[in-house]
Amino acid sequence: AEFRFEALRAQINPHFLFNSLNTLSSLIYEDRDKAAGFIRHLSDVYRYVLENRNRETITLSEELTFIKAFVYLYQLRFDNKLTVSVAVEETLLQRLIAPMTLQLLIENAVKHNIVSTRKPLNIEIYTDENLFLNVRNNLQKKQTEEVSTAMGLKNIVSRYGFLTRLPVEIKETDNEFIVKVPLI
Repeated sequence: AEFRFEALRAQINPHFLFNSLNTLSSLIYEDRDKAAGFIRHLSDVYRYVLENRNRETITLSEELTFIKAFVYLYQLRFDNKLTVSVAVEETLLQRLIAPMTLQLLIENAVKHNIVSTRKPLNIEIYTDENLFLNVRNNLQKKQTEEVSTAMGLKNIVSRYGFLTRLPVEIKETDNEFIVKVPLI
């Protein structure tokens, strides 16, 4: 499971970097201040990946700090057609989560759904009374769906299988897609 998770991270990071550099290339000519902010956030994202690549778990607080920088990059890339809201109980911020779980779930939502002015993608991250972290997005599947191996979700399920007895729950309805990750 660790090997597959590492392989997934290695696969995602170059793709994310490529898209980020394309966004930065456009920003340099449009808005130097935004470009400078983009570089700072991109640096924060990669620092997080490097610092946490060998850790099995981190605090939810650390993951949320990382995800703010990550989402900032995505929102600039998609010109604010992507919204991510976070509603997490403060008492749960010291609970543990596998590093990069939220990044994988956000990338999964973006990969499989339309993100446009007419159809913005809304992602909600919130906790519930059962000590689960929920990631929910409105479902608006792309017409030309990319071939999916579902490896991202399989790796999250497998990884949490080693960390806790509680299962990762995945639910799809006509209108939304929800992944519930147990807090450790």
